[in-house]
Amino acid sequence: MRKMHCVVAISALFMASPLRAAEQDTKPIRIAVLNDQSGIYSEVGGLGSVVAARLAVEEFGGEINGRKIEVVGIDHQNKPDIAAAAARKGIAVDGFNVIADGASSAAGLAINEVTKANDTIFIASGVASTELTGKGCGLTTFQFTYDTYALANGTANAVVKQGGDTWFFITADYVFGHALQKEATKFIEKAGGKVVGSVKHPTGTQDFSSFLLQAQASRAKIIGLANAGADTVNAVKQGQEFGLLVGGQNFAGLLIFLSDVHAMGLENAKGLLLTTSFYWDLTDETRKFSSRFGAQMSGRMPTMIHAGVYSGVKHYLNAVKASGSVDPRVVARKMRQTPVNDAYNANVEIRPDGRVLHDMYLMRVKSPAESKGPYDYYKVVEKIPGTDAFRPLSESECPLVQHTQN
Repeated sequence: MRKMHCVVAISALFMASPLRAAEQDTKPIRIAVLNDQSGIYSEVGGLGSVVAARLAVEEFGGEINGRKIEVVGIDHQNKPDIAAAAARKGIAVDGFNVIADGASSAAGLAINEVTKANDTIFIASGVASTELTGKGCGLTTFQFTYDTYALANGTANAVVKQGGDTWFFITADYVFGHALQKEATKFIEKAGGKVVGSVKHPTGTQDFSSFLLQAQASRAKIIGLANAGADTVNAVKQGQEFGLLVGGQNFAGLLIFLSDVHAMGLENAKGLLLTTSFYWDLTDETRKFSSRFGAQMSGRMPTMIHAGVYSGVKHYLNAVKASGSVDPRVVARKMRQTPVNDAYNANVEIRPDGRVLHDMYLMRVKSPAESKGPYDYYKVVEKIPGTDAFRPLSESECPLVQHTQN
């Protein structure tokens, strides 16, 4: 039987005509940016991620090895079922070689299941769940920007060390929020702090008054925001209106983006501690990339999600060029073998679990008086090496890691 299977497999390889092979050699490389383009995460990713992917493509002159490169943006409306259906159609019908961004953890994990089953590269940038590099990992899955472990590690540790030792959480009621609160709680307790209570809210909440009143009544020094995007912005703005900061409490945002601070205004956001993997004003290279981005986005500066999409797409295209192939497994292996180098990452390793091991930065939001102009919002408190920021590989549940260790 084994001999018969080999004959069938070898025969199938030779059935492909030279004409079909030639068609495959010139078929465009298609990249889908699949994310939330109309909901609460549209500002932090959205159409900006499409622009970021196209900026990466521009650096290759729009083609590689005779193949044109196409970027298409798709709105999954932040719904896992729509995200999965769009990924399946994109791979089977539209011929996408890569799916990038992913946005929320729930939608991103749904996309990941489809890409793994269909041997397709997934460049996750907006997805925070550590499951992507844990039990949900795959050879073609890459997590470029951040995760709940690194975010909690950076912010929670720092806040407790500065005296914020009692916490009350306002948490988005889905997988991302739950994971972020769980990870942060571990670091808070490890540092000697205590979580005195929490409340969960639906995504897209407009009125946070009842949640803020519970936080206020807890008398916790720190109100931890385990949410993102418009939810974070609304919570902070309304918290200022309720006088929480005047009463001696402070917010700690576990996932704050540059666009969030812009929407809040420095008067509301000043003093916030946050963890990020990218800031437009860090280096000459980040400033050059951000200037290109801003020129196409009405002066807006990129978030770390936008930078992650740019970096991931560029690294994928470099691997295609170097390997001379678009075979997903060949390209995925090349991506892991090659350090990531671009405006965002400098000689950064990709671990066997798909985690891009870049540095993270603990930032403090400037006051209006400290800011010198638009988007001059952060000052670096601490640089956290990637080896310290992310979950150790020894603790990984990724089957690829377990296989390499056996």
